Amino acid sequence: MRMSNLSICAMAISSAFLTMTACGRASASETEPQPEAAIFESFTYKGNDDFYNRNPLPDKESFYNPILPGWYSDPSICTNGEGDYYIATSTFTYVPGVPVFHSRDLVNWKRVGHVLTRESQMKNFRHQHVSGGIFAPDLKYNPANKTYYMITTNVGAGNFFVKATDPAGEWSDPIYLPEVQGIDPSFFFDTDGRAYIVNNDDAPDGKPEYPGHRTVRVVEFDTKTDKCIGERKIIVNKGWRPQDKPIWCEGPHIYNIDGTYYLMTAEGGTGDWHSEVIYKGTSPMGPFVPWEGNPILTQRDLPKDRDMPITCAGHADLVQTKEGDWWAVFLACRPTEDGFENLGRETFMLPVEWTDDKWPVITRHGETIPMISRRSGVERGDSVTFGNFEWTDNFDAPALNQEWLSLRGDISSMYSLTSPQGYLTLKCSEVAPTEKDIASYLGRRVQHHQYECATHMVFEPADSTQLAGLLVMKDETHQYQLAKTHDGTNGIVVLRKVDDKNISNVASATLPEEGNGIDLKVVSDGRHYSFHYSTDRGANWTQLADKVDARHTSTAAAGGFTGTTIGPFAVKAKSLSTENVAQAEI
Repeated sequence: MRMSNLSICAMAISSAFLTMTACGRASASETEPQPEAAIFESFTYKGNDDFYNRNPLPDKESFYNPILPGWYSDPSICTNGEGDYYIATSTFTYVPGVPVFHSRDLVNWKRVGHVLTRESQMKNFRHQHVSGGIFAPDLKYNPANKTYYMITTNVGAGNFFVKATDPAGEWSDPIYLPEVQGIDPSFFFDTDGRAYIVNNDDAPDGKPEYPGHRTVRVVEFDTKTDKCIGERKIIVNKGWRPQDKPIWCEGPHIYNIDGTYYLMTAEGGTGDWHSEVIYKGTSPMGPFVPWEGNPILTQRDLPKDRDMPITCAGHADLVQTKEGDWWAVFLACRPTEDGFENLGRETFMLPVEWTDDKWPVITRHGETIPMISRRSGVERGDSVTFGNFEWTDNFDAPALNQEWLSLRGDISSMYSLTSPQGYLTLKCSEVAPTEKDIASYLGRRVQHHQYECATHMVFEPADSTQLAGLLVMKDETHQYQLAKTHDGTNGIVVLRKVDDKNISNVASATLPEEGNGIDLKVVSDGRHYSFHYSTDRGANWTQLADKVDARHTSTAAAGGFTGTTIGPFAVKAKSLSTENVAQAEI
């Protein structure tokens, strides 16, 4: 399948929508089953976390952390100096890639688009693991040419950057940088108009002294030719205390603050030992001297048995507001009390304090990251990205809502919003979501421990190879599928567990012969799922399975870098009992 330009697709759908809008949403008669396709009338996601219920915000100037809940990992932030702030985060092999959020006050954020929306921008995505693809995008504004740059690593193709004059608009095709090896590249645009790229790379001469031994390197960059110039130089070897054998000095950023150059990097890997450290220098090329008070951000020095822990804090980026104060965005995790979560690494935000000798500090030793913070003088709006909320998609817009993601490529050839009008129709694909390929699946991020999702679906499977419903997706080998299919005699609803190379039926029930519509619901309490169905439009629900282990779809069980997604899927396999399950390695 050749991926189409999403913008062209949106225009085509919009045109069809405008010609049919006078007729309104399709009538019930138009939702008769379609051959080898499932029709979804609506999808509802409702978060209900206890913390938010028990801890209402005390005033209009307060906000919850994380500001971007769910797996909005590796956040990067920039400003144009005129009061506009933008955040971008990793998307790995989900597309469209690299969401862009905009704010005028750092508290009220709105998604305004994605950076990677075309086939030409997503090289070699197909056949990569869910946690492959795009790592750690860096978003920067260059005031010298009034251009925004996003530079990142595609682990299947190398380091590249794209450009735009409007972060909410179209971005350029990638410009690859074969001379910049390693991962996590970041731009630095100095006040004199010169530019640099700093990133994480191998140990000197490719000879690590221990596992996790890495370097930070910098090279000058010419914005007129879009090429690196001069030699790349190592500015950090191992980390801020080399004698301690620090690991993974990654996610570097350089800042010029009142003539002093600061180099900030993460250290310790992305697990519980994650942290952020800071250096000072007199030039972007170094040398850089670390602060003896490092780390400037971590939660590793807190008791393991603390209530409602926030862990894995690091991979930060700094921004100065128009008013002059400084803030940091960074990733962290919110595991349950028994150590796992389905949310992935989320975006948090805290103010930056400065020591008397001009070192930035995000958290001090032993300080807990608060889940409620405050920005004086800024009022929280009615529509925010954090806290408990309910989100419903009736599929009556001219294009897919930006919450929806597909894997590895555009699936516009597999779905329709106009046949019938006002519904999502998903074709049964011969590519299953257990494969490293482009499947007929649309997922949205899970953003709460406690939540429920529900959908109404019209689907008439012709035989036991056709399956459609709701998919709880961590990766190719860690899934739950709540779906309607056929057992050769009757229509059934089934819960399937995908685990390594096995697919097993957890529970199933025979459906009434009359009617093709079914409601499906997934409920999470953070530790367990329960799965439900209804054949009378939700008037009565039948529990298909209860106390199903949610750890199975967590990072603790599956590894990888994403959180869990959930949404509609449809598949036509050669045989559901022998459906291909991809290997788990990235």
